[in-house]
Amino acid sequence: MSPPPPPPTPQEHRFPCDQCGADMRFAPEGGLLVCDHCGHTQPLADPPGPAPIRELDFRAALAAQLPAAEIEETRILSCPNCGAQIEFDPDIHATECPFCATPVVTDTGTHRQIKPKALLPFALDEIAARGAMTDWLGRLWFAPNGLKDYARKGRKMQGIYVPYWTFDADTRTAYRGERGTVYYETHTQIRDGKPHQVQVAKVRWTPKSGRVARFFDDVLVLASKTLPKRYTDALQPWDLSALEPYTPEYLAGFRAEGYTIELTEAYDDARDQMQRVIERDIRFDIGGDRQRIIDCNTAISDVTFKHILLPVWLAAYKYRGKTYRFVVNGRTGRVQGERPWSAWKIAVAVVLGAIVAGIVGYLIAQNQ
Repeated sequence: MSPPPPPPTPQEHRFPCDQCGADMRFAPEGGLLVCDHCGHTQPLADPPGPAPIRELDFRAALAAQLPAAEIEETRILSCPNCGAQIEFDPDIHATECPFCATPVVTDTGTHRQIKPKALLPFALDEIAARGAMTDWLGRLWFAPNGLKDYARKGRKMQGIYVPYWTFDADTRTAYRGERGTVYYETHTQIRDGKPHQVQVAKVRWTPKSGRVARFFDDVLVLASKTLPKRYTDALQPWDLSALEPYTPEYLAGFRAEGYTIELTEAYDDARDQMQRVIERDIRFDIGGDRQRIIDCNTAISDVTFKHILLPVWLAAYKYRGKTYRFVVNGRTGRVQGERPWSAWKIAVAVVLGAIVAGIVGYLIAQNQ
C-alpha cells in the first residue's frame, strides 16, 4: 500500500516590479498591477485560453475525495478578539486585525482548505470607498461629529476578500396543499337601531396537489463569522455573472479571509434559501387568492459548489473605547456598518421637540 501524498505546502505569491523589484499591487481603477515605489505598471498575465469556472462535486467533498489539486495550505492569523482568520505572507510577524483594530502577533500556523475557484475583483479603489463611507456617515445626523472627523482623517481602509460558498442544485418537489378562493356574503347588521347591509369576506378551500421543478444556480452563502451577517447581506446584490477564475494577481496588495463556516454548515443555509424559493413556486402553482401548503417533498440532485472571494473595503475605528466597523461593497460602493449615536445630539433633539410641542400646545390653547 503506497503512503498517502504529502500535504501541500503553503504557497507564496510575489509580484515584483520589473523596474525596481518592489512588490506590486492590483489597482482596481485600471485593472493593472502597479508599483507604488516607482510607478511602473504592467497588465495581468493573460490566461493561456478560456478558463471556465468549474464547479466541484458536493458528495466528493463530503467523502473527502476532492482531488489534491483542489486543496491548499495557507498561513493564517487568528485574531484573539473577533476570531477572524486572515491570510498573511511569510515575512509578516506582527500586525493589526483589519476587522476590529486589535493589535495581534501572528503565529506560524497553517490552515488546510479548499482553494477558491473564482472571485470578483475590486472595482473601487480606496479613495472611492472612503468617499462612499464618509458620505454614508454624513447622512447619519445623530452620529458623533468626532467619529465622522476621525473616519475622514483616519488610516486607510483595508481591502479584504471575504469568503463565500455558492451551490448549484437541481430540485423536483411534490406537494399537497389547498387553494383559497375569496367570495363575499351579504349580512345584515344593526347600527344605531337601523339595519345595514355589509359584505363579509369568506374563503372557499379546495384541495390542490402537483409538482414544481427548479434549477438553482449560485446560491450564495457567507463562509465567515467575523462580520455580522446583517452587514454582508446589506451589501448585496453581487454581480456573480462577472466572476473571474481565481488568480493570485487579483490579491496583490489585498488580504484574503479564510473561511470559518465549513461546507456542510453552509449547505444547510443554502437548503433554507432554496426551500423559501420552492415554497414561493408552490404558492404560484396552487394559484387562487390564497394558498396553504400542507406537505412538500423535495428531491435534490446534481449538487455542486465552489469557494469564491468577494471584495469588501473595511474600516475599523476605535472611538472613545468602542470599535466601530464599516464595510463597503468593493464593486458597487454600497455601505453598511454599526450606526453610532451621539448622546448630546439626541438630547438636543429631545429638548427641541419638547419646545416645539410646548409652542404648538400654547397656540392651540390660545385659539380655544
